[in-house]
Amino acid sequence: MAQTALVLGASGGFGGQVAQALQAAGWRVNRYRRGSDMAAAAKGADLIVNGLNPPGYHNWAQLIPEITTSVLAAGRASGATLLVPGNVYPYGMEPAPWGPDTPHRPVSRKGRIRAEMEAQYREAAGHGQRTILLRGGDFLLPGAPQMLMNRVILSKVAKGRITALGDPDALHAYAYLPDMARAAVALASLGDALPPYADIPFAGHAFSIADLAARVERLSGRSMRVKRFPLWIFTVTSPFWELARELREMLYLSSFPHSLDPGPLHHWLPGWQDTPLDEVILRHLQMLGLQGRVTSTQTGK
Repeated sequence: MAQTALVLGASGGFGGQVAQALQAAGWRVNRYRRGSDMAAAAKGADLIVNGLNPPGYHNWAQLIPEITTSVLAAGRASGATLLVPGNVYPYGMEPAPWGPDTPHRPVSRKGRIRAEMEAQYREAAGHGQRTILLRGGDFLLPGAPQMLMNRVILSKVAKGRITALGDPDALHAYAYLPDMARAAVALASLGDALPPYADIPFAGHAFSIADLAARVERLSGRSMRVKRFPLWIFTVTSPFWELARELREMLYLSSFPHSLDPGPLHHWLPGWQDTPLDEVILRHLQMLGLQGRVTSTQTGK
């Protein structure tokens, strides 16, 4: 009999990609309707995917704890394993590569909120609530306007410009969502072989904006220049623009070199392979209108 998953936030990036990957793997997928009784919706589920996240960082201090409380209650009511996407915020500026043993020393308010959220899941696992926390860097999803790569970094690529929000030479962690979703489903299929609280980094790809520009030049055959985003805009607009205020707090990640440890994922999923980075970039370029200009389909990591 096929296993059943309840996907929260199935219209979003992570939730939507995991829902597709679950269906491709033969799972029965139920999509949660916002505002309905989550515990009731979770009855009969083997897995609950928490793809809920307030858009544009809206009111995290209140909404993230509320979502966490509801998800944990649904897990208790159903006995389902929880699948939660983690991010890199709790690590602050600890030396990379980051992994399960890296101390949580957040340097931002949102980092503290996420660290407290993770602590709740970790504590619940000690009382029998199985949880998989799959941690990735900035999400990559071609064609998704909410992703920073599409919204800012590559937004002017058709004009030969790539935008840096910080040091263009700083290594930065990224998670290609279709790959992260495949990994999530493969991990969920391991069942009780995983520890009750499985904190697993999804290393994905790590590259700098300068590296990205060089790859785009090679793949498109067009010259690219890197231009720094005028960060003063975040300061000026912060008093009346919530997203600018919230993004400003996280700008340190655009200049602080970081990556995630691939070891734990390869331990649980031997032979795991990411989609080659060149292919990921090509898909972004094609969605941004460079189909006719891409001259090379060479792929590589």
